[in-house]
Amino acid sequence: MSGEPIRIVIVDDHPVVRDGLRGMLAGDGGLAVVGEAANADEAVRTVTAFNPHVVLMDLRMPGGDGADATARIVAAHPGVRVLVLTTYDTETDVLRAVEAGASGYLLKDTPAAELRRAVRATAEGQTVLAPAVAARLVRQTRQAPVEALTARELEVLELVARGATNRDVGRALHVSEATVKSHLVHTYTKLGVSDRTAAVTTALERGLIRL
Repeated sequence: MSGEPIRIVIVDDHPVVRDGLRGMLAGDGGLAVVGEAANADEAVRTVTAFNPHVVLMDLRMPGGDGADATARIVAAHPGVRVLVLTTYDTETDVLRAVEAGASGYLLKDTPAAELRRAVRATAEGQTVLAPAVAARLVRQTRQAPVEALTARELEVLELVARGATNRDVGRALHVSEATVKSHLVHTYTKLGVSDRTAAVTTALERGLIRL
């Protein structure tokens, strides 16, 4: 930050909440609230006008939600970091915010001192998550691969893990090699890998298959 205050924009559709957040941050000379916004469109305009280091973003607002505003801000201003501050911690809300590019996710009952620390950490490039939110993300991450891979894809992967070639897998499952390759390609995509070795390693680490 080069000694300058961390510039902050507060986005929330409730004036009382914005006033409260401004008050919570005012006691720290290293933090400066430079702008406020009450909806997604206004948030984008305000960030463009004031170029803050951190945006405190509410999630549910009229005229476009916080996840949408976050995605637009991050796309237009890659250097700006968005810290979600909301009363909602459902897995859907958390995942949408993270996928939109939010750098952190806190709940509105966060104490003032913790909020100030979180803003500083976010400005420095760290990821800040409320404990309950972190737990939800971990649980979702663990569940998603199990739900994503089909039973047949798991069968193919288990055979590959045991050293079977595509031809061997095809014979064992009574399908063509082309079908085996198709299953593997889909599996790579779902696991976020690019080859069979990485797929097997990832699946073993996540407990999806066993040798």
